[in-house]
Amino acid sequence: MTVLPDTGYTPTPEDRASLDAWFADYDAASGKRDVERMADMAVFPLNLVSDDSAGNGRSAQWDREQFVATMTHVMGEGSQDITFESTRTPVFLSSSMAVVFTDSTMTVDGHSQQLRYADILLKRDGRWAFQTMIQGGWGDNL
Repeated sequence: MTVLPDTGYTPTPEDRASLDAWFADYDAASGKRDVERMADMAVFPLNLVSDDSAGNGRSAQWDREQFVATMTHVMGEGSQDITFESTRTPVFLSSSMAVVFTDSTMTVDGHSQQLRYADILLKRDGRWAFQTMIQGGWGDNL
């Protein structure tokens, strides 16, 4: 049984459904390597938190231009879609803030890779957007 922290806010079914819908849209954009659409779904400056190959924690803030350039490079030029099978555990801090932990299998050209990461999402004007990306192993690129 997963025990989630008590944040003082209990999400409604609609809260969870809207967050799940946002991730479905984001995964679809990622799968098509539509980096501009992915950027449309973010709040800039975007916070990034990771660690480097020396084991030191790192952080950075990216503007839209840096996000698009970096993600275009990371996702590559392939024409085949990327697929994701993900299990997400959201912790709602309020109706407009959530920390989402994700365990995912990403498959490209028949090769799979396990991913574990967290995102902080904010809801503004009724729409979710990611504001912070947290994943180990990317710090040398920050």
